[in-house]
Amino acid sequence: MSELTELYKEVILDHNKRPRNYQKLSDANRSAEGFNPLCGDQIQLYVKLEEGVIRDIGFQGSGCAISKASASLMTSLVKGKTSTDADELFERFHRLVTSEQSPDTAELGKLSVFSGVREFPARVKCASLAWHTLRAALEEKGVPVTTE
Repeated sequence: MSELTELYKEVILDHNKRPRNYQKLSDANRSAEGFNPLCGDQIQLYVKLEEGVIRDIGFQGSGCAISKASASLMTSLVKGKTSTDADELFERFHRLVTSEQSPDTAELGKLSVFSGVREFPARVKCASLAWHTLRAALEEKGVPVTTE
């Protein structure tokens, strides 16, 4: 296994074991629920959005290591960003996990640990569940998000 692959594995395992922002926000003004029926991942996302900026964000739920690590990294990266910035980051992340062409991983920072997910289509849904749930919360869709 290459050093880079080993580093990616360590980052995912760290965020799975010690997820950042794993909390319910009592002052959230946006929320959404996401579910991946394929492997049973579930997430409840809480967002405090003020003047178009994600002031705080948290999540709770259960799922595989990829799902939980993705939610942990996502919440860390979008906090303090505008909803537009978060949406653009989601688009870059989605290209990373679905595209045959390798996007510029330098612009994605730690999210690049998910670059190998594209080789396992079922895992793409695990990695992107939190992101789809964030989009639903920001758009106030009011219905659970599913990866099916």
